[in-house]
Amino acid sequence: MMRLGGKYQHLVHDGGCSCLSPQVQQASRRLENLTRRGLLSGIGASLLMGVPQLGLAQTTEKPSKVLLRQVALFDGKSAAIQPNAQVLVEGSRIAAIDKSNSPPPFDATAIDCGGRTLMPGLIDMHWHTIFAAVPLVDATSGDPGLIFTASTAEAERTLMRGFTTVRDLGGPVFTFKRAIDNGTIPGPRIYPSGAFITTSGGHGDLRSLTEIPRKPGQLSIMEQAGGAMIADSVGEVQMRVREQLLQGASQIKVVGGGGVSSPRSPLDMTTFSEQDLGAAVAVARDWNTYVTVHAYAPNTIQRAISAGAACIEHAHLIDEDTAAMMADRGIWLSTQPFLSAEDSVPLTGPSAARMQQVIAGTPITYELARKHGIKTAWGSDMLFSPAVTARQGIMLTHLSRWYSNAEILTIATSTNAELLGLSGPRNPYDGKLGVIEAGAFADMLVVDGNPLEDIHLLSDPDKNLAVIMKDGRIHKNTLM
Repeated sequence: MMRLGGKYQHLVHDGGCSCLSPQVQQASRRLENLTRRGLLSGIGASLLMGVPQLGLAQTTEKPSKVLLRQVALFDGKSAAIQPNAQVLVEGSRIAAIDKSNSPPPFDATAIDCGGRTLMPGLIDMHWHTIFAAVPLVDATSGDPGLIFTASTAEAERTLMRGFTTVRDLGGPVFTFKRAIDNGTIPGPRIYPSGAFITTSGGHGDLRSLTEIPRKPGQLSIMEQAGGAMIADSVGEVQMRVREQLLQGASQIKVVGGGGVSSPRSPLDMTTFSEQDLGAAVAVARDWNTYVTVHAYAPNTIQRAISAGAACIEHAHLIDEDTAAMMADRGIWLSTQPFLSAEDSVPLTGPSAARMQQVIAGTPITYELARKHGIKTAWGSDMLFSPAVTARQGIMLTHLSRWYSNAEILTIATSTNAELLGLSGPRNPYDGKLGVIEAGAFADMLVVDGNPLEDIHLLSDPDKNLAVIMKDGRIHKNTLM
C-alpha cells in the first residue's frame, strides 16, 4: 500500500499514509468484524444452503453454453491475432476453439462479435481490494456500512474495467473474496495475501506514539484491522505467516523496507534481517507457496533474494548489479509504471517527495528489467479514490513506453497468470487463467477494436469493452 495524503493530510500522523491511520484502522476493524460475524457470513451461509440472498443476488447471466462467433482471437500468448475464430464456452470453462465457423450447437447461446477482438480477462498483480476506492471521508467516519458499500461498488467497477483477476497484497479480504466466489457480489477473482508482515518501524507500522512501546500480547489498532502484522523475531514471523496461510492466503506479502506513505520509513531503509526473511520463506515453502517482498532499495532487494523470496514488489530504486542478480536467479519483478502525480492521490510532505523518487525511478526500473531479461509482472497499486482507480487501464497503457502492444497484452494476461501459478496447491482456483484455450477458465473480453494496434482502447473500458465474461458468466454484453 503506497499512497495517501492531499487535503486530508491533517488526519495522518506525521504526514503518512491515511489508509492505516488510527481512524481508518478502526473503521477497517469494524468492517472486518461486521463481515466475519454478520452480513457476509450470513449471506455466504445462505448461498451454500440455497436460501435467497437478502437482496444482493447476482443478476448476471450464466448460460450453460455460449458460442462467441466471428472473433479476432488474441489467445494471451501469440503475438498475432487469429481471424475468423469462434470460441465455445460450457459452464465456467472454454470447451473448444474453432476456426472453421461450424454451426453453433443447438443448445448454445450464440453471440456474433462481428470481427471484434476476443482476449483473456486482464490480471492486476498489485491490488488492495478493500480500500482501493473507499473515500477517506467515508473510511474515517467509522461506518462499516459505507466502507462495505464502497468496496463492493469498486469490486464491480474493477470487473467492468476488464480485470477479471487481482492479486491482493494487503488487507482484510478473505471474507470479501468468499462473497465474490459465492456469487453474492460481482467482482474479480482474488488471490489474497491477508495482512502483510512488517517490523516495528517498517512500512505498514502506522502506530500512533501512544501505542509505543509495544506491549507484549497486545495488538495495535493496525493489527486488529487485519491490514498488517508486526513481527520482530523469527518466532513472530513464523506465527504471523502461518496465521495468514491458515485463513486462506495464496501467497505471503512481507515488507522488507520503507514505503512512500509511511511517516517514518524512507524508501532506502531495510527492515527484516535475512534470517527473519528466510523464516517467512521457509514457512511459505512448507505450505507449498511463495513470499513476495515489498522492496525499493538495492540492499533490501538483494537481502530478500538471498533469503529465498520468489518475487519483488516495486523496486523503483534498483541498480544494475541488483537487476543482474534478479535475472540470474530467476526472481520475479512485480512493479508499477508510475509516470506522474496523476497516477496517485494528492500527496504532501515526505510522502510527496518519496513519490517523486518512485516516478524518477520508474524508467530505470523498466529499462533494467528489459536489459537483463527479468521476469516482469504488471500491477497498478491504486487505492483510496474512485477517481484514481478509474485509471487502472490507463496505468496498463503506460507500459507502451517500453513494450509493444502485444507484449503489454501478454504481460497483463498469461505472464501475470504464470506468477499467480507460483502459489501451487494454495491456488484458490483450479484452472488456467490468462489464456484462451480449451479447458481454461472462461474469463474473456470482447474489445470493440484491435488492442494490438491501439492499446489505449483498454483505457476506456466503458466505451470499448463490448462483452465481459468471468467464469462463464456474462457481466456485460452490448452485442445482443
